[in-house]
Amino acid sequence: MIDATHATVSLRRITIENVETICDLSSTLSPEQRKMVADNGESIAVAHYSEDAWFRAIYADDTPAGFIMLHTSADWSDGIDFSGIFLWRLMIAGPHQGKGYGKKAIGLVLRNLAARGIWELYTSCGEGPGSPLAFYRQLGFEPTGDYYGDELELRLCFTADILPSLLGDLPLK
Repeated sequence: MIDATHATVSLRRITIENVETICDLSSTLSPEQRKMVADNGESIAVAHYSEDAWFRAIYADDTPAGFIMLHTSADWSDGIDFSGIFLWRLMIAGPHQGKGYGKKAIGLVLRNLAARGIWELYTSCGEGPGSPLAFYRQLGFEPTGDYYGDELELRLCFTADILPSLLGDLPLK
């Protein structure tokens, strides 16, 4: 059992050793959540065919807890017409939700973006039961008024000052 207050959250490469486990995490979501987020296996497959995808497994200590994927440039061929950094996928496995791991994963991504001089992160999400909209709003994402199909576009403009609040007391790795 993971002690969430002391767990080290890290973003790790997906390899032959962990790919099946990361794919299986999708089955831990509620039926409503499964309607809101693509299956991890599908996301990993899509990432391998996109020149602009960056993806990692989210770990709490040595336990796989989720999946994160960014789109890093405008590439019409994969359906994203966006010139900035876009949080394309984020999922935290059902048993690990509410422990701060998603917030910490976003914090780790923002820390990396800040080091590169990038101060905006976009994402989109569906609305309704199972929607992560409240989670994103708590982190400071604001609706832009635009939509990707039926998903509301959100933007987070951040400064270095926000990083400690997102990274919180959870240890860094």
